[in-house]
Order: sequence, then C-alpha cells, then structure tokens
Amino acid sequence: MIDAVVIGSGPNGLAAAITLAQAGRSVRVYEAQATPGGGMSSADLMGLGTTHDVCATVFAMALASPFLKTLPLADHGLAFAHPDVPFAHPLDDGTAVVVERSVEATADGLGGHDGRAYRRLMAPLADRFTPLMSALLSPPSLRHPLLLASFGVKAIRSAAGFSRATFRGAGARAMFAGAAAHSMVPLEFAATAGYGLGLAVAAHAVGWPLVRGGSQRAADAMCAYLRSIGGEIVTGERVESLAQLPRSAVVLCDVTPRQFLKIAGDRAPARYRRRLEAFRYGPGVFKMDWVLSSPVPWRAAGCHRAGTLHLGGTLEEIAASERAAWSGHSSDRPYVLVVQPGVCDPSRAPAGRHTLWAYCHVPNGSSTDMTRVIEQQIERFAPGFRDAIVARHVMAPAAMEARNANLVGGDIAGGAADVRQIFARPIASLNPYATPIDGVFLCSSSTPPGVGVHGMCGHHAAKASLAWVQNKRGPKGPLLSNPSAD
Repeated sequence: MIDAVVIGSGPNGLAAAITLAQAGRSVRVYEAQATPGGGMSSADLMGLGTTHDVCATVFAMALASPFLKTLPLADHGLAFAHPDVPFAHPLDDGTAVVVERSVEATADGLGGHDGRAYRRLMAPLADRFTPLMSALLSPPSLRHPLLLASFGVKAIRSAAGFSRATFRGAGARAMFAGAAAHSMVPLEFAATAGYGLGLAVAAHAVGWPLVRGGSQRAADAMCAYLRSIGGEIVTGERVESLAQLPRSAVVLCDVTPRQFLKIAGDRAPARYRRRLEAFRYGPGVFKMDWVLSSPVPWRAAGCHRAGTLHLGGTLEEIAASERAAWSGHSSDRPYVLVVQPGVCDPSRAPAGRHTLWAYCHVPNGSSTDMTRVIEQQIERFAPGFRDAIVARHVMAPAAMEARNANLVGGDIAGGAADVRQIFARPIASLNPYATPIDGVFLCSSSTPPGVGVHGMCGHHAAKASLAWVQNKRGPKGPLLSNPSAD
C-alpha cells in the first residue's frame, strides 16, 4: 500500500508528487510515455545530432514559481540559459521593438510617449514581482490586496483595448499584442491584457530563459529530486481506469477533463460529468522545428540577440490571426512564436548547425498544413531564411496530441483561457482540485492557476489532498486505501 498515486509526470504531476513526498507521504507516479516529463521533453527530431524541445521551451514561469524556485533542482543538473534579450518584435520597416532585461533600456528604445508610458507601467510591477507572482499563482487570499487591485484593474481589460489606450506607436502596440497573444484567445477578450503584463514584467524580473541542454533536463532534475526524497516513477504504463491503480489514499490526476472522464468511468457522478464535458478547449498549435546551416538572417539587428520573437507585424494583424484560430479558421498571415536556442545555448547543435523552434495558433484539431505560411512569416522579417534550412520537422495538432494526450486537439494550455475559464477552471468551485470521487483530485493546467511551467496547479492540488486526508482521518491518522481501487 502506498499513500498517493499521481497520474502523469508533467510539471504539475511532478510538483504534486514532490509536495506529497516532502510531507512524508509515499508517492508513485505513473507516466504513459517511456520518458517522464510530459510537456517538458526534448528529442533529436531529425536524427542530425540536434536537440529540440517538443513542447515547452521558455521557462520564465519556472523562475517566477513560488514552489519550483524553492526546490534544489540545480543540485540535480538543472541550469538555465539566458538570452541577452528576452523577446523582440520585428516590424515590416526593418526595425524591431526589443524588450531588454532592463525596464529603463526597453523604455529608452521605445522613446517619447511610449517610453514614458512603458516605464510608468512596468517599473512598479517589476519592483514587486515576487509578491505579485505569489499572489497571482496562489489561491485567492487577502495577501497583497493593494498590489492585486492595482494589477487587476489593468489585467482584466482586453489586450487590444489596453494596448491602444496605453501606447501611441504601432511598434509598442504590436509588442504588447505579441506578448498577450500567448493567451491563445482573441485579443478583444477581457483579461487578455493580464497575459501581456505578466509575461512582459517577467522578462524584466527573471528573464525568459531556456533550459541548458533542452527542456528534458528540467524534467530529469525534478524526477531526480523526487526519487531522492523517496518518490517512485513508473514509465511506459498508461492508466486507463482508476481501478487499474494500486491501493492508495489519494490519487492526483495530471490530466485534462476529457482524459479524466475516461479514467473515472462511471465513478464520476452525472452532474459532475456534464460540467466537465462543458469544459472548452482552445486553439491548437502547428509546431515546426528546423536545423539550419546558419543563424536566422533577421533584418533587425536586435532580433539576433533575442531568445524569443513574436512575428505578426501590427496589433491589428495579430488580433485578426488570433480571432481566426478561435473562430475555426486558419490565417494566411498567422502570429508566429519563434525561439532560437542558439543565442544562449549552443550545446543543442553540433558546430556549424543551429536549431529553431516555432508554432502558430490554429483551430483546435486543425489538419491544415501551415508549413508554407509559417516559413513565409519568418522570411518576411528574415529574407534568405529558407536558404539556411537543412531539415525541418512538423507537428500538426494531431501529432502533438499523439505525443501527449493532454494536448487535446493541439491545445497546449490545458483548456481555453477565456475569462470564464480563468476563474472557473475546470468548473466553478471553492476547491477546483477536488472531484466528487473520494480521494481523487485533478492537478493539471486545467485547474488554477492554469497554463505555464510553474508547477503550482500540482502543488496546490497536493496541498488540497493533504488537507482532505487530515480532515477525514485526523492529523495522526494513517493513509488508507483509495476506494476507487477496492
């Protein structure tokens, strides 16, 4: 008999397992794939001796995470590689808006009204980044009420409206739209400004780093730490039913609602099942990786120093692209998110070679081949890019889901992040991690605080499961068998 079982070894599943093991509980993690890590995986996708991140690649939220940053993961091989420039937004005139680590340097680059507006906006948030992230990534509380109120009145607005009200220049507006478009919902929706604000301030406070050697190293470090404190990890075993699991007190599921309903079967009450079936998935991604013979020939000099680039020209063009994906259409000028690991981590490719990672948003489950339009968008800002291509690897939404069942229809966010599902994720509940099945909890990015490699969904779910056990059996009571396995 073990105390706890965790289904799934993504960042949230591992965070849940670590939290339980730190509390002295025996924990076993089950992972369907041969290698643990979920979205934190890397592979030589083209067999050319290069390392490519299969899903997650930029780890700003890992450094912001109130939980992950307490773990001794550096002792288990985790190291971050920081580009000189967190992100840049190239424009059609051959220039780029460059978001530097320094708020002042970024504001100076914007200049004039927009520089002053950016400084007024970002400097106070960067100065209080740690308490801000602690509040945003934790359950609602009365901690830091003034800070949250100050952030909230801006964050609740639409990114399109906020950008136009704050900045006058097309470059600054486009830069903010590019950051906010990580939300994967139309930029006219409420609360999309919060994504832009949170990611931009993270660029100044902690940077937008990559994991040196590939994202798999982050998963490996979390697994090594978990094992060092007594946790177990079983790979290559897909959990199809709760009845398949060994006897335990609690089960934590790092899966989205669709997978949970399959695993729970008829154990899930009809009303709860209907509520989970109403959970909305967002747009998918069409992802590409390249091996290049030379760095990308960006026209704008600042882009050569940036780890991440947002391609899409103007605010209006990005907004149109995101509306299209949400509405079930593929754009011929999509917003493309590009990461060039070689600017800070040359270990990912042999001498004379370079790697590139990118995706665009597409309708959930789309089968449209976006290879040509993605490469056109890169060529638009980097003429001659195609001449540097040695090999390419493509993953449409179906391929993303085949690698990781949580990526339903290619949705890498664990469900649409519109305003309703920000505050009611996966359902409206005072304890969104608990399910009606005794001792069974959800801990994926389909629960608060949502998408991002921060592990906080798993950490909070594990805390909720420990509180449930204590309430049911008392602080000294033993952990007994999970009824679902009886």
